Amino acid sequence: MPVSINPISTRLQLRLNTGLDENFNPIYRTRSFSNVKPVAGNEDLFELAGEIESLQQHTVNSVRRVDEVELEEN
Repeated sequence: MPVSINPISTRLQLRLNTGLDENFNPIYRTRSFSNVKPVAGNEDLFELAGEIESLQQHTVNSVRRVDEVELEEN
């Protein structure tokens, strides 16, 4: 049975290194940006994450793209 996908939404998540705890382990926080167009390219989102990082006090540890899709039977 063939199945196709229908994009619903996309989020951009930045994992920020916000410092160290009492045992000197890194502390991470996640910032999410919703309402990203599902057709946005990965390179464009990565470049956008770099621009957002320049506005942040903390450094970005990782960049994630979270896609939500609906599966439909053809």
